[in-house]
Amino acid sequence: MELRVICVMVLVCVLTLSSLAQGKLETCVVAPHHRTNCGAPGITPTQCKARGCCFDNTVRGVPWCFHPVAVESIADGMAREALWGLKV
Repeated sequence: MELRVICVMVLVCVLTLSSLAQGKLETCVVAPHHRTNCGAPGITPTQCKARGCCFDNTVRGVPWCFHPVAVESIADGMAREALWGLKV
């Protein structure tokens, strides 16, 4: 193979891998006691979502605006959805 072809192939592989790393799958399905606060008390759902966070005010005594968590696989996200009854 020519050096140019090898360089182009390496560049394509690097770009593909970097875009996959940035496209992490996240879910708002988090056990209430595992939520990490993402906003001040009184934050609205719109403000919370604008920060890239999740909003759920159905459980008292835990953060309502919280950071999403990474899902290791689609199956893991579906298992959490089934367990908590929430959509990923």
